[in-house]
Amino acid sequence: MSEFDLFRINDDHEALREAVRAVADDKIAPYAAAVDADSRFPQEANDALVASDFFAPHVAEEYDGVGADALATCIVIEEVARACASSSLIPAVNKLGSMPLILGGSEELKQKYLPPLARGEALFSYGLSERDAGSDTASMKTRARADGDDWVISGQKSWITNAGESEFYTVLAVTDPEAGRGKGVSAFIMEKSDAGFTFGEKEKKLGIKGSPTRELLFDDVRIPGDRIIGEPGTGLALALRTLDHTRVTIGAQAVGIAQGALDFALGYVKERKQFGKAIADFQGIQFMLADMAMQVEAARQMVYVAASKSERDDKDLSFFGAAAKCFASDVAMKVTVDAVQLLGGYGYTSDFPVERMMRDAKITQIYEGTNQVQRIVMARQLMKG
Repeated sequence: MSEFDLFRINDDHEALREAVRAVADDKIAPYAAAVDADSRFPQEANDALVASDFFAPHVAEEYDGVGADALATCIVIEEVARACASSSLIPAVNKLGSMPLILGGSEELKQKYLPPLARGEALFSYGLSERDAGSDTASMKTRARADGDDWVISGQKSWITNAGESEFYTVLAVTDPEAGRGKGVSAFIMEKSDAGFTFGEKEKKLGIKGSPTRELLFDDVRIPGDRIIGEPGTGLALALRTLDHTRVTIGAQAVGIAQGALDFALGYVKERKQFGKAIADFQGIQFMLADMAMQVEAARQMVYVAASKSERDDKDLSFFGAAAKCFASDVAMKVTVDAVQLLGGYGYTSDFPVERMMRDAKITQIYEGTNQVQRIVMARQLMKG
């Protein structure tokens, strides 16, 4: 394939964008400020996404899904994030939580857990990080021990997106403490109703306040033996492979947040008058807008290339996924800060959405691997040649 044909936006993708934007503008954006102010789950967005088949678009048709490709899924997340970042975590985290199952699960597990997800009956979260094992995932302490035909899981997971709202959870736990660093980790599917599985209090956060973030607490939770994903000891490799794919969706979320901020700021400066004319007529403002738009478009291109590589499972996905997430999230932070600046004093108030977008943008530089970790990933790939 030519380097000039890394991805192609077709008519179906453009029609999808229009459809998602219509849903986001009509059913999601009107509630975004209240969702943020009240720190409540965006149920209106959840219902709208289910009704329009944008809830978990990545699930294949054979499991009752719509079978959207990786680029189409990114477009869904981008357009929802343009209206409400918290709401965009519904399709994004549904992919994150279920991706280990898709990549490494048995057909029986897929048939059990993917159709309810595709139909919008259950959210799917992902439990990897712990209090003392954030970027250093291999140092996790959560344990799963075999007991007859079952597994018994004890420990905790931290900073879990949509915890408490999701019915299903992919959880990583050490099954062989003697195997060596990172080698004895396995992946499991846990259900909200499992006895001994509880949640910590909701975290009080800077942004994405509509998406609950809580600890997962496991007090000798007994689950059937067939809920392991893949073979014992393969969990950490599966988790890292998952992140190669899903970091691209965080890049898409970041692009959406940045685009939303740029769109609002552009409309504002055309209307706001100072010194007898619209401030959009001042060259200094125009240069800011040009830089913002250029950065957003560059980020979008990187995300779409990475999404196409994700769809093909290219060998260089690790580099491109990390690069897209890192670059797009840095752009989102810069563009949202500039949007606040363009609105002046009004930008600093909650009367306008750009301050929320600025707060929401920050997390995209942190979760699914901090941008410092993304640079480590990219450097390692470069060293490998």
